[in-house]
Amino acid sequence: MKFELYSQVALTTNIPKYGLREGDVVTLVEFLEGDDNLPNAYVCEVFNAVGDTIAVCTVKEEQLHALSKNEILHIRTLEAA
Repeated sequence: MKFELYSQVALTTNIPKYGLREGDVVTLVEFLEGDDNLPNAYVCEVFNAVGDTIAVCTVKEEQLHALSKNEILHIRTLEAA
């Protein structure tokens, strides 16, 4: 599924290197088109609750989930990576 740039999506997997967990919301800032050997991917910017950037990472398209109106956002404390 191709996502619109600058949209918010949720992670479907943990990304321990950045202390991110499944369900965390990220903003898509760049699309990386894959080929036969590499899947499509996105560069994601991750913000804390007050809008500071806390991580920029690349994730496979399959590791992202479109947000829907029947989901609710949640806060948690970011643990050190």
